[in-house]
Amino acid sequence: MNNQRYIRFFDQISIEDIPIVGGKNASLGEMYQALTPVGVPVPNGFAITAEAYRALLTENNLWDTLHEILDPLDESNVADLAERGLRARQLLLDAPLPDDLQAEILQAYQTLSASFSTPISLAIRSSATAEDLPTASFAGQQDTYLNIQGEVALLDACKRCFASLFTDRAIHYRIDRGFGQFDVGLSIGVQKMVRSDLAASGVMFSIDTETGFKDAVFITGAYGLGENVVQGAVDPDEFYVHKPTFEQGYRHVLRRHLGAKKIKMIYAPDSKGSPVRNITTTESERQQFCISDEEALKLSGYAIRIEKHYSEKAGKLRPMDIEWAKDGDDGQLYIVQARPETVVSQKTGHILKSYKITPEPDAQVLTQGRAVGGKVAHGQAHVIQDVAYIDQFQPGEVLVTDITTPDWEPVMKTASAIITNRGGRTCHAAIIARELGIPAIVGCPQATKDLESNPYVTVSCAEGDTGKVYLGEQPFEVIETDLSHLETPKTDIMLNLGNPDLAFQTSFIPNHGVGLARMEFIINESVKAHPLALLQPEKVTATKVREALDELIKGYDNGEAFFVDQLTSGIGTIAAAFYPKPVVVRLSDFKSNEYASLLGGKYFEPEEENPMLGYRGASRYISGVFEPAFAMECQAIKKVREEMGLSNVIVMIPFVRRVVEAQKVIALMEKYGLKRNKNALQIYMMCEIPNNVLEMDAFAPYFDGISIGSNDLTQLVLGVDRDSSLVADSYDERSEGVKTMIRWAVEGAKRNGLHSGLCGQAPSDYPDIAEFLVELGIDSMSLNPDSVLTTMQCVLELEQKMNA
Repeated sequence: MNNQRYIRFFDQISIEDIPIVGGKNASLGEMYQALTPVGVPVPNGFAITAEAYRALLTENNLWDTLHEILDPLDESNVADLAERGLRARQLLLDAPLPDDLQAEILQAYQTLSASFSTPISLAIRSSATAEDLPTASFAGQQDTYLNIQGEVALLDACKRCFASLFTDRAIHYRIDRGFGQFDVGLSIGVQKMVRSDLAASGVMFSIDTETGFKDAVFITGAYGLGENVVQGAVDPDEFYVHKPTFEQGYRHVLRRHLGAKKIKMIYAPDSKGSPVRNITTTESERQQFCISDEEALKLSGYAIRIEKHYSEKAGKLRPMDIEWAKDGDDGQLYIVQARPETVVSQKTGHILKSYKITPEPDAQVLTQGRAVGGKVAHGQAHVIQDVAYIDQFQPGEVLVTDITTPDWEPVMKTASAIITNRGGRTCHAAIIARELGIPAIVGCPQATKDLESNPYVTVSCAEGDTGKVYLGEQPFEVIETDLSHLETPKTDIMLNLGNPDLAFQTSFIPNHGVGLARMEFIINESVKAHPLALLQPEKVTATKVREALDELIKGYDNGEAFFVDQLTSGIGTIAAAFYPKPVVVRLSDFKSNEYASLLGGKYFEPEEENPMLGYRGASRYISGVFEPAFAMECQAIKKVREEMGLSNVIVMIPFVRRVVEAQKVIALMEKYGLKRNKNALQIYMMCEIPNNVLEMDAFAPYFDGISIGSNDLTQLVLGVDRDSSLVADSYDERSEGVKTMIRWAVEGAKRNGLHSGLCGQAPSDYPDIAEFLVELGIDSMSLNPDSVLTTMQCVLELEQKMNA
């Protein structure tokens, strides 16, 4: 085949051949040669070079006519663009392929077919010669044709690929990226088809696409052909895998999201003559993941190898955007494309920009879905049901539609935000929104209906994984911090964090780890049910509550499996985000009234006059009634540390009233697999009761550190209910009695060789408390993320003053 002018098989091309075969084919050749031998499966195929495209135009004398069509183009006129694009495409479709080109294509097809023992179908993909550069992705601008069988169909698909260089979206994209219409050639990839129509397919990234967190593989997938995932026609399944621990040999999915996956694309002619069509998935398919955890882990291994290979070639980290497919015939996973990720990995500089929204107390949420972009925007909602009406869209409006395709891009770049009914966080709308730097909310099932009156809205993607659309203009602020010359103090500045959805983005704030990860936040937001109601549903007598519990644990063997999985995922995500820095996880610290408010909670909780001083913390864990629930907490932490490999997790016990309670809890933890010092496990005590301070020397042998909970300590020293507005004036962490207790606590910790920290709000609110703690020589302060930088600067100045 080497004597052929227009054909290069994958084993003959590499990433250096982009000018000849385009980015897509060059990448396939690179992977086929370098990565197939090390276990990354890439289906074989060949490239029809860009020289073939030029030969088609030259032998049919099309260059001058194309210039006449495209040179006068008015890029601001959508109708003019559509009319000229159609004429250009038709010009190529009407032109015959040169005889020698046609002969070479058919000969290569026969050679490829002969290398397989059974008949094959083909995937025919366009590959532009400027495609998939590190700073611009031309993916999706040209056409792809799948399940092509036979010589006639192959040649027809090739001609259509050549013509697709002049789709409206491709013409517009080249203008946006500063490429001339004739600077880009087109190569075609011809590859053995992976029968994902019989299984599943999707997209994965070797970086978190929302935050730029580089230590995670992010996988999305759905049943059938991958077009639905790419275009956002389905809400896909999602998986995260932590790269550092994976490479240490740990095999565990960090977190997962079950997508709706309401449709799947299969091969079957539709009424319009298309070779594919969408069919509705079954209820069973929707309720289970499209691939197993084992398959997600296998894909993660491929992603890590691909990223390493391309990073070594580039001489720097090169996060990758990868398409995968599972073959329903042989059950194997294949990599069908890889290109450089071109959005979050390209961000440079040291400016930390964060968005903080403070909705009015009565703010109305009109719709919600999956958040993309971490930003907030205002604008007039504009529902557009069909791309034919995009000329009605006005710059600055919020685009609301079912899904977007590349044909929508001319108006997407003028939108203040994008909202779609369907799609996941790797769909077309999400990718373009990130490129444009605007927020998007995808997978809002009823967005076009909820917003059909086109109200003025605030689109918020700054509150975690769930994006919210508020009615009216809600206040928000943009906080910019220059980190380029930021020094860090000797006192460790750590973070208070409960929401795993915010963990990756919060990890970019300068920190020494997490000083307080609140388990109860995860239980409240992800579990939603009382742990004993999940373990003992037979004790729940209300039919509706039982039905809600059954719905909650759907897809799990039982309530225990659900609770442990949700808690493991939440804790693991926070631990992974800050790995290998320490993450101090506080065991659940709900009061009885708070536990009672969880689903099924009232069947298992007592009524107390003063829950703040009642059945909570250590005394709850060691009670015979609650012990089975505590065992599940221990099981989750054990999985995070030992199965996920996140041994940076430190366990903290709250509200330990007496030394005997400390002894019993630690013995109980050991019973359930959490033995102190085994696998370097450290156990801290929440120091928040005066007796913790007064008996520090007696408590010390059972712990490795203390974290002063200044909120509870203040209320117990002053005898003030911190939840009561009637005595709020008496609550003050700066009171001398409180400061004395803090001093004694730090001194007692030092005396016994324990780590000393404080995880209350006081140093954030009062610089004099921060100064007081620095003077005491406390080891760490743990603060809410929004006050870290201010307090860090304050502490740094104090340390410099003390050392002067």
